[in-house]
Amino acid sequence: MAETSPDRSARADQLPGAARVEHRITIPAGVSMVELLGLNDQVLRAVESGFPGVDVHVRGNEISLAGPAGDVALVARLVDELVEMAAGGTPLSADVVTRSVAMLTAGTETRPADVLAFNILSSRGRTIRPKTAGQKEYVDAIDRNTITFGIGPAGTGKTYLAMAKAVQALQARQVNRIVLTRPAVEAGERLGFLPGGLSEKIDPYLRPLYDALHDMVDPDSIPRLMEAGTIEVAPLAYMRGRTLNDSFIILDEAQNTSAEQMKMFLTRLGFGSKVVVTGDVTQVDLPSGTVSGLRVVESILQDVDDVAFCRMSSSDVVRHRLVGDIIDAYARWDANKR
Repeated sequence: MAETSPDRSARADQLPGAARVEHRITIPAGVSMVELLGLNDQVLRAVESGFPGVDVHVRGNEISLAGPAGDVALVARLVDELVEMAAGGTPLSADVVTRSVAMLTAGTETRPADVLAFNILSSRGRTIRPKTAGQKEYVDAIDRNTITFGIGPAGTGKTYLAMAKAVQALQARQVNRIVLTRPAVEAGERLGFLPGGLSEKIDPYLRPLYDALHDMVDPDSIPRLMEAGTIEVAPLAYMRGRTLNDSFIILDEAQNTSAEQMKMFLTRLGFGSKVVVTGDVTQVDLPSGTVSGLRVVESILQDVDDVAFCRMSSSDVVRHRLVGDIIDAYARWDANKR
């Protein structure tokens, strides 16, 4: 942890309405200043951009801050979090700074280092970690509960993080297989109008699950694992009549299930298994008059133990910055229509 100089001295000069203070932070010898400041000082530049009223100066292993007292205190906390992440081997970037600032200014007790340095899975030269407090809560809920619902807009990592937890559980021998499923309903299309046989018709609906799987498992081993039944990717209709023991089961795009299909899926749960259900209730593609199983399931299961509901929002989106803005804009538009 960075050492903070005890002599915080208020200066006579003030910014309008805010007293200026000076603050010095000594970085521990075991932390590389190059890693802390980032390539071409990109981390330092991101800190300065986030707090334009704070003057940040680096000399050796000492960082000096000067500016309004509240902002200086936030930057000092931010540097402390970045030091802890760097010391633990978490790569720092401008994105890490931006997400850390968002957590520190949200008024919660969530520590950026607890979220951004939490390793879920290391595979193929990359480490998968949550990037927001909401994602960390979602991952923790999967660990704690047998059934977890991840509900939120596109880009919040619902399916990707569930997939990472499934691969982690398989590698740790907590389960014997992974079962991935989706309802074959999509944006007004019907299977009968698609070219090819049944497998070719179904494949487009399952492709996002294959894409996430290829990020986490050696692609050359996937055919062998699927042939052995260790990994199964299938439409939801194929789940009927089965009991899935010792499995990590993911139902994706669950907003496109009917209430009856949701019940059918949840009752496939066998001994030693874990279930994650993901979906976005604002993107239902079911025929008019059909109630989404994801929309009603919380009212049905809210008092059942060992079942968790995690709701993510535009603040948890990890795609382009505009994606979160687009989601918020559509939410306002929908609200004004009613």
